[in-house]
Amino acid sequence: MPVAFVAASKLPTPFATFTMHGFLEEATGREHVVLSLGDIADGQPVLGRVHSECLTGDALFSQRCDCGSQLEAALQAIAQEGRGVLLYLRQEGRGIGLMNKIRAYELQDQGADTVEANERLGFAADQRDYTICQPMLAHLGVSSLRLMTNNPRKVKAMTDMGIKVAERVPLHTGHNPHNKYYLATKAGKLGHMMGN
Repeated sequence: MPVAFVAASKLPTPFATFTMHGFLEEATGREHVVLSLGDIADGQPVLGRVHSECLTGDALFSQRCDCGSQLEAALQAIAQEGRGVLLYLRQEGRGIGLMNKIRAYELQDQGADTVEANERLGFAADQRDYTICQPMLAHLGVSSLRLMTNNPRKVKAMTDMGIKVAERVPLHTGHNPHNKYYLATKAGKLGHMMGN
């Protein structure tokens, strides 16, 4: 799945001043960004996160999920280390899009869990495609990650693409009464490693 590098610029944040790299996914027109900090092309494993867009959690402070908290924690960790990379993929709602995510939320309001809601709408539980990560990381000279994730599917996807996962770094944050059932479903049905 070809992605084209578009441009790079500085992005000052409360955590650090990152370099923001823009990429265009040619087949779909989706625009993705990578935030990098420090020398990430030195061949050493890079602290990194592959983060799928979550407008509700990342920008609107939703407590239905842990996405916004994970994004903030990952950027803080990279800033503290002084080196790292965050891939921000435009794959809202585990790949079903924002409007379908709102439809899924409506079903969840009626008692469905996050997996059942996606399936009732005719989607797989998780439709994200991580193959776009490989050319983005290759462009940045990254071949080995210390991957911040609780999702074993991300570890497998990176490994299958030839990106070495030197370490899986757990990212447990953002737990609250509103997302307790959601997080339990991610652990029980999607295999997320929520304990360590």
